[in-house]
Amino acid sequence: MSSPRQIRWGVLGCARIARVSLIPALRKAANAEFYAVASRDPAKLAACRAEASPAKAFDDYAALLRDPDVEAVYVPLPNSMHREWTLRAIEHGKHVLCEKPMGLTAAECREMIAAAEQRGVMLMEAFMYRYTPRTQKVIEIVRSGTLGEIKQVNATFRFLLNRPSIKLQPELGGGSLYDVGCYPINFVGLIADLLAGGAPGAGGLPKKIAVDGVRDGGVDVNFAALLHYASGLMATIQSGFSTHRQIYAEVIGTAGTLQIPSAYLGDSRPLTLELGEELQTIDVPVSDRYQLEVEDFSAAILERRPPAFSLVETVRNAELLDRLLAALG
Repeated sequence: MSSPRQIRWGVLGCARIARVSLIPALRKAANAEFYAVASRDPAKLAACRAEASPAKAFDDYAALLRDPDVEAVYVPLPNSMHREWTLRAIEHGKHVLCEKPMGLTAAECREMIAAAEQRGVMLMEAFMYRYTPRTQKVIEIVRSGTLGEIKQVNATFRFLLNRPSIKLQPELGGGSLYDVGCYPINFVGLIADLLAGGAPGAGGLPKKIAVDGVRDGGVDVNFAALLHYASGLMATIQSGFSTHRQIYAEVIGTAGTLQIPSAYLGDSRPLTLELGEELQTIDVPVSDRYQLEVEDFSAAILERRPPAFSLVETVRNAELLDRLLAALG
């Protein structure tokens, strides 16, 4: 039996998420090959070559993009660089998986999407949590009607950032909303879509928002918002760099509550379904959400179909981020 066709991937930069999560996923995926890496840091480039043995290594991002053998590119660069290097990759005819947030504004996202459509290449924002069995189980339960009429969603992603970081630099697109708040925003949007029939974007944007937060050094380090949708759905989102880690979501209906620890992770912490006085534990398996994401994106290229995560959601996320940041001031 012949081996499956593999998409040859290049990675722009040796950011931690690339080294620890995405490159190992590329090496495990049956339909992907970690083919090339580029880094402007000689030490990081040497370490990556020693650890992961790509076929090619470049000290310049543009040189990787000029390589005709590279078919898909992963962009894990600082947020402020996503637009530039995604557009440059698209210009070279590369398919692009770009870390979230794909752009710093909805206008940037629309520009990137238009460029990909014109060039005929695939583009996706890297919301890897959408591929986990945990998320699929949440979707299944919400669709089942078990929770009754869903009235409230609460979603949080925060952690303690106690060291110097690009996440604290406004010129690089820092701030908790861009870094981790985009996950609760996307989760709430997912539930809103499910309640509106399930099509990406069907749930729309909230009709009203109320926000509060703390800025430090030009970026938000603690953020909270209340969202009110035309359907009647209410939601709270929280993000921050100033407290102990909390990665959690819950969906609350008239008949029950679904509690979702590790909401955006791939571990095996069980869900808890509360129906009246009954508590039911729902097990979920450990998963490599990055491998699942890479495999779907590679399969989408090979099969010439859209990937599972829609650009419609990317634009909506960006539009809501624009509104929330503007309201925070």
